[in-house]
Amino acid sequence: MARVSLDTGLDTGTGTAAVVARRLREGAAEKVLSFPLTSFRADGSLDPDGYRTYVAERLAADPGALFPACGTGEFFSLDEDEYRQVVTIAVEEAAGRVPVVAGTGYGWAQALRFARVAEDAGADALLVMPHYLTAAPQDGLVAQLERIAAGTRLPLVAYQRGRVSYTTESLRRIARVPGVIGLKDGHSDLDRLQRLVLAAPEDFLFFNGATTAEVQAGAYAAVGVPAYSSAVHAFAPEIANAFFTALRDGDTGTVDKLLRDFYVPFVELRDRVPGYAVSLVKAAARLRGRPVGPVRAPLTDPSAADLAGLRTLLTTGLDLVGAAL
Repeated sequence: MARVSLDTGLDTGTGTAAVVARRLREGAAEKVLSFPLTSFRADGSLDPDGYRTYVAERLAADPGALFPACGTGEFFSLDEDEYRQVVTIAVEEAAGRVPVVAGTGYGWAQALRFARVAEDAGADALLVMPHYLTAAPQDGLVAQLERIAAGTRLPLVAYQRGRVSYTTESLRRIARVPGVIGLKDGHSDLDRLQRLVLAAPEDFLFFNGATTAEVQAGAYAAVGVPAYSSAVHAFAPEIANAFFTALRDGDTGTVDKLLRDFYVPFVELRDRVPGYAVSLVKAAARLRGRPVGPVRAPLTDPSAADLAGLRTLLTTGLDLVGAAL
């Protein structure tokens, strides 16, 4: 799909942002993007040892990149010291094999505090999650990214979701901000997204950030956004990787079967309770013996009935790809 050519403002002196963008593009073209859960103990405290074990397992499942302390990783519930530990462990375990993109967000001042922690921990880039509560005009959304970009040496991927939604003109503006290398979309407005893709510079990255992204992966790819984050990779990389391979290779039979028998029922279960987009993922990881612990408030763990349904669904999905619970 042809796009206009614009000056992205990437750091051409050291090439850092360009190198990170290239690595993310190459990784996303061949593998799913992994958003690891954050491990907590039964009392709600951070479990660094459990998290290290869990992240090592995610990396063994061969993702294209690692996104610690983002939405699936309950960034919104971490204090700065916990955040430092989570990002540091992810960087240490990745050991340069894949890019590590840490979450940041809230207002620009808070985002910069977390950004500096991520810098010190050795992260490669930042995913800038939506600001809290307040609706904002386009000029303000652009200014928010400008302030964050000016205060960190790490490349940024903007995340439009919730109250953040960029127009094509704003997309052109943020693409010119030095260090802003891409956009993750969580709105799933494909008409709007198509316009953003066409307005973007050739080297600007786009990611499908829809909840349970596989359900809409084909539609996103049709408008020029084949790269996607996979929450399923957080608990069943066998399913996530099988789906990615089938979609990439045009194996519509496998794609349709996985969608029909696993992904769509999972979405239907997910939609029963607010917050299940994270809670179910964490519960599924626990069902497989992973040391992730419970969710933190304001999220709640699934009910006994929903947990039983999740177990049945997970068993079905794993069976479809020749794996076991």
